[in-house]
Amino acid sequence: MISILKHKVLSKIAVLLFAMVTLQSCFVAKDYEQPQFEETKDLYRTDNLPTDSISMADVSWRDLFTDSYLNQYIEEGLINNIDIRMAIQQMAAAEAYAKQGKAGYLPTIGIGATATHQELAKNSQFGALFDGAIDQYELAANLSWEADIWGKIRSGKRASDANYLQSVAAHKAVKTMLVSGIASTYYQLLALDAQLKVTNESIATRKKSVETITVLKEAGQVNQVAVDQSIAQFNNASALKIDIETAIFRTENTLNLLLGKSANTIARTELDSQTLDTDMKVGVPSILLRNRPDVMAAEFGLRNAFELTNVAKSQFYPSLTLTASGGFQSLDLKDWISANSIFANVIGGLAQPIFNKRSIRTQHEVAIAQQEQALLNFEKTLLTAGNEVSNSLYQYDAENRKIVFRENEVKALRKAESNSEVLLNNGYGTFLDLLTARATALSAELNVVDSKLQQLLSVVDLYEALGGGWK
Repeated sequence: MISILKHKVLSKIAVLLFAMVTLQSCFVAKDYEQPQFEETKDLYRTDNLPTDSISMADVSWRDLFTDSYLNQYIEEGLINNIDIRMAIQQMAAAEAYAKQGKAGYLPTIGIGATATHQELAKNSQFGALFDGAIDQYELAANLSWEADIWGKIRSGKRASDANYLQSVAAHKAVKTMLVSGIASTYYQLLALDAQLKVTNESIATRKKSVETITVLKEAGQVNQVAVDQSIAQFNNASALKIDIETAIFRTENTLNLLLGKSANTIARTELDSQTLDTDMKVGVPSILLRNRPDVMAAEFGLRNAFELTNVAKSQFYPSLTLTASGGFQSLDLKDWISANSIFANVIGGLAQPIFNKRSIRTQHEVAIAQQEQALLNFEKTLLTAGNEVSNSLYQYDAENRKIVFRENEVKALRKAESNSEVLLNNGYGTFLDLLTARATALSAELNVVDSKLQQLLSVVDLYEALGGGWK
């Protein structure tokens, strides 16, 4: 009798396993394919693109930036910056979900022990049989497993993997922005130092000018108005110096914040000593897909939404589950762990949802809408990246052309200032000519410093726009 029972149980299990293997070949889940956008063919809006795929983004920031102080600060920022540390924790959380997704194929197993005492009515059927009370002891293990017939578990795993990769890309994006932010702030600090140097030289010149104009006034060559205007120029430059010093103080604090430490003085070199190897190429537009972290993150977000749509679609189909339990069960404690107390149950079930208040259809429609949103976000991110590269390319070219005119302007104004002073001292020129030349010369020198800064920043912006800095 026992052998017949075992044979029936094994036959049923075999039928269930055959059904599982057969149905698992009927996947409805689709495979992800990277979308193609027609708008990205002329992404950079320039005809000066190389035909190869070399990209500036492939260059490490350690090779791009030659300033030892700057490299030290970037290294420090990548370790201590608060945003970087938050992104790392986000990666850790996503990794935990990814591990959970990989375990989706495994069965659920649990074990438990119970002791039950039940008081029965003595006049009831079981109360008379068991003398009014039942004690039962059970030690059992439970197993539950769902066959991935329609690819639901597989899609869920891929969705969690895409979510993890999206967090990794987000971490890379934070690194890219941090490297760019530290470099830009450092260069701004050097530019402010250069402007302060120019302003200090102008203050010294104007102080000397006040003394000279005072002597000329006593000699009757100029009037008090000239003296007053000269004093006003001196005070104007002195006030400008305070503004620059304030900007330096704030910029140092900004850089310290990026480095994840309290405010402190920043050691640095000089603006004129900065050189960047710009003999590099931007690469073809498709390179943005693998180099720019925010573009990668947007695509992984699309993959996640795509796989979740597969999961939502699989809910329309029946699910096949296998549950089993077994262990020891006895009414008497002394007979609890024995061969006669062993029990086992095996249940195979196929469940098909029919009516559940439109819950599954709603989830599917929401998943489709979210997938379309993710697709649009991916396209927008790619177009934004191309726009930033295009702007950076044009800006870099414009700054290279503009600085030549700025430097020629300074040379001409300094020459005009010198000639005006000579003419004034010899009684041939007017103080107004000297005043005008001196004021415009200071402004032009500050503009040259700004142009040098913009040259550096345009390279940094291009580097960030191409997705450099995280490697």
